[in-house]
This record gives sequence, structure tokens and C-alpha cells, in this order.
Amino acid sequence: GTRPDLQSAGQVNVAIQFVVDRDGTIHRLMPETWMARHCIGINYNSIGVENIGGQHGQDALTDAQIHANIQLVKYLLQKYQSIDYLIGHYEYQYFEGHPLWREVDASYRTEKIDPGHRFMQAVRDGVGRRKVKGVKAIQWEIADLNTK
Repeated sequence: GTRPDLQSAGQVNVAIQFVVDRDGTIHRLMPETWMARHCIGINYNSIGVENIGGQHGQDALTDAQIHANIQLVKYLLQKYQSIDYLIGHYEYQYFEGHPLWREVDASYRTEKIDPGHRFMQAVRDGVGRRKVKGVKAIQWEIADLNTK
């Protein structure tokens, strides 16, 4: 179906670098060096990965997708050693107040639930938590900035 929230946002649409199908097939839609519109506030310096499916029931994300995401993130970490963070879409707002945050329209926020805590925990565990920072590191960095 269509998303009224995107339709009302005007002619600008959504773009991502990668899509992971339910069987774990990774589709590259554009070079990861191109900016895509996929995550409010951090589009300019992030690589977008979407997974086909949802949160529950027959649409729930699959183990094959978890494995594919782990392999994709490991590949990207090897190729781009400057990658510091690994977040799920639902965690993007934690970047507000961080030096990497670039969204200037405070009214342009949407609530995200994907890909979910369980999925992200599995991906982070598979990648190795010491290789990338998550939400807690973002919060600590912002708190540190606020004390200076």
C-alpha cells in the first residue's frame, strides 16, 4: 500500500543503498558512497539497509535476513573502516544533539519501529559489539558534550 506520510511530504522520496530479501539475498540499489534519503538527520553520512518484512507473524524478519545483515555489515566495516555506529531505524532519534545530526526541521520526525530490538541485538552480536558503537555510546557522547 501507499504511505500517506510520504505522499504528504512532497515529491522527494525514499532511497536506500541495500535491500535484504526474506531469503537473505542482498540487493544493492545504489553505490554506498551516494547519499540516500532513508534516515532522518543522518542521511548524509550513513548507509541504508532495509529488510523486506515486518515485525510479527508471517511478515516477521527471518534468520536468513539476520545472517545476511551480519555479513553485509562485516563487509562494509572492512571496506569503510571509518564506520563507527550500527543502529536500527527505530534508534535514529538518539542522534539528536550529536555532532553528526543534521536535521534542521524539528517538526520532521517520524516514529520508526524497524527492524526491532531482537533483530538489532542479533546483528550486533553477530558483527561483534566491539567493532561498532550502538545507542549507549551515542548517549554517552551527547552527555559528554553537554558537560563541556
